[in-house]
Amino acid sequence: MNHENRTPVVTSRLPNVGTTIFTVMSALASEVGAVNLGQGFPDFDCDPALVDAVTRAMQAGHNQYPPMPGVPALRQAMAAKMQALYGMPCDPNTQITVTAGATQAILTAILAVVHPGDEVIVLEPCYDSYVPNIELAGGVAVRVPLTPGTFRPDFGLIRAALTPRTRALIINSPHNPSGQVWSEADMRQLDELLAPTNVLLISDEVYEHMVFDGQPHQSAARFPGLAARAFIVSSFGKTYHVTGWKVGTVVAPAPLTAEFRKVHQFNVFTVNTPMQHALAAYMADPAPYLQLSAFYQRKRDLFRDGLAATRFRLLPGQGTYFQCVGIEDLAVAERDLPEAAFCQWLTREIGVAAIPLSAFYGDGFDQKVVRFCFAKRDETLREALGRLARL
Repeated sequence: MNHENRTPVVTSRLPNVGTTIFTVMSALASEVGAVNLGQGFPDFDCDPALVDAVTRAMQAGHNQYPPMPGVPALRQAMAAKMQALYGMPCDPNTQITVTAGATQAILTAILAVVHPGDEVIVLEPCYDSYVPNIELAGGVAVRVPLTPGTFRPDFGLIRAALTPRTRALIINSPHNPSGQVWSEADMRQLDELLAPTNVLLISDEVYEHMVFDGQPHQSAARFPGLAARAFIVSSFGKTYHVTGWKVGTVVAPAPLTAEFRKVHQFNVFTVNTPMQHALAAYMADPAPYLQLSAFYQRKRDLFRDGLAATRFRLLPGQGTYFQCVGIEDLAVAERDLPEAAFCQWLTREIGVAAIPLSAFYGDGFDQKVVRFCFAKRDETLREALGRLARL
């Protein structure tokens, strides 16, 4: 009897998801030898003291499973930081969970609270994991645009999107991809808007230590009304230049943390032990994260000064390590290209990779804006600027 070896057909859980634009552009940059300012990661190393701390933790025998919510010393260090920076008292035992990066943290928060049919508001353009996460939970993503050009929140549109089925709202400040930062007035308006509702807040704050020009980061932790309904997501990878370590935290009220941990223990259970011990030891000195804004502001200023000599239109860059530019003033042939085609052309012909902003919209909204990442060595940025000067 001849049985054909056949893989059963599956119905995709994420039928609209293909290869991400980041993967495509990084591969193209590598293929043509372009300076990769597309994907958001540093091309420089972390503090050697942090690597030494991991080695010490391994040599000290910290190589087995840690407690499910995270190593106590790291949760205590995070609690101390939340109190010192944002005035938020939180119990490390019941309100802080260590996660396998911020992307896992966001998925876990959504799976913990979103039921099939629940609506979750996302503000576009947004990080590309949000909508697939909502869909995996059986929820419905409700897309609300940030104001084109400025990327400020439009509270009238957010209010109009709230329904009895709204379970959560995801915000991201400092904002990827635009570099926009929410003000204290924005956060107070959000607090006022959500106060009469049961809507939960997922506050993606992975760029919290990259806010420029003397502005403080307005964490949801600073506003008791928001903190009482929020999952606050942070990333050690972003803060300490170790994106490949994939370690983050979620701070949330005890009842929300309890639900979060129910999912967390069955999707990752725990997070890399020696790195947690190393991060806890390294956090004893707050200087590295307190000085990060100045470190990246210098790179932002170097990059913006160079771009000012081109025909790109500079958009505000208030935070993160991203800079957006308008392409509508370039030479006719280039400016008439859609953003995605322009980024391909820029990579192949000029030798610098960028990301089209349209990739961060569900409908591919094209406003002639592309995003560069300046989390690079000064010489990398100068090399890129030298090539971009040809424009």
